[in-house]
Amino acid sequence: MAKLKKGLVFGKYMPVHAGHLALIEFAKSQCEQVIVSMSFMPNDPIDHALRLGWLQKIFEGQPNIILVEKIDDFHDESLPLFEATKLWADFIRREFPNIEAFFCSEDYGEPLSFHLGLPCILFDKARTQIPVSASKIRANPFAYWDFIPSVVRPYFVKKVCLFGPESVGKTVLSQKLAKHYYTIFVPEAAREILTSNDIDEVIITKIGERQTELVKEKTALANKLLFCDTDLITTQIYARHYLGFVPEALPILEQELDYDLYFLLDIDVEWVDDPLRDLGDRRVEMYQIFKAELDKRQIKYICIDGNWNDRMSKMIDEINKLLVPVLPI
Repeated sequence: MAKLKKGLVFGKYMPVHAGHLALIEFAKSQCEQVIVSMSFMPNDPIDHALRLGWLQKIFEGQPNIILVEKIDDFHDESLPLFEATKLWADFIRREFPNIEAFFCSEDYGEPLSFHLGLPCILFDKARTQIPVSASKIRANPFAYWDFIPSVVRPYFVKKVCLFGPESVGKTVLSQKLAKHYYTIFVPEAAREILTSNDIDEVIITKIGERQTELVKEKTALANKLLFCDTDLITTQIYARHYLGFVPEALPILEQELDYDLYFLLDIDVEWVDDPLRDLGDRRVEMYQIFKAELDKRQIKYICIDGNWNDRMSKMIDEINKLLVPVLPI
């Protein structure tokens, strides 16, 4: 059977998932060219530019896939489906006059086909092949992780920051937590850059830039969770300590990242000396400085104290709470 010249697949792709991709592949198998139209509204839960970027990366190098985005000014939620799809049909005729069919997996297919006067070619309407929907992913992304394309997953990764002064176990605990949750952790950039605490503005700015790069790089590779044993607040605390001021680049870099959970680690564990630690006699003072920086920013945090096993157990309990539905449908 000859292929159709041009077909249409449309949706919000909020986010794009394996079901969408299977539908588009199905349409591609029957059409010489497929228009993939992404509709959006300014208040969508996931920004439209980000969603379009995902689609562009997924279909890069596929000239028979035409990606477009259209503002959703044609849907009226107050109308029953049959009446609403009349408006959709008007929109499609205006924007895509040359299509020969459209493809979908939804109940709107039949009434829209009636109003449009074009065939609706259904694919896996019962969702037996790929049992997922965008709303289910938004409600509980980790339950449907395997249906989320790799390019989309970083959006849903939860970043956990282990925060506090020297020698409270941030690095070791980050590594252990990453192993426990089958994911990765972000090491401290300062330790790959510094050989001593002879620090100047250029060096500490470089540390801040590298730390930001590392978090972004690791987020793209993480499995649901990413553990970070420092952040840009920490870099600013040490800039103020060693330089007497905070380079203007560091607060800007801080705004590039946010964390879903902060653990403030207490100093009630033994001090372990190393060449880059020089504040063992000021632990109480530094702990209060770290705490004050979180309070100043109104960042919620969970205090973690006790021995190493207690710390792991407390953090695992809190992280497990994080792995529940939190995003609006």
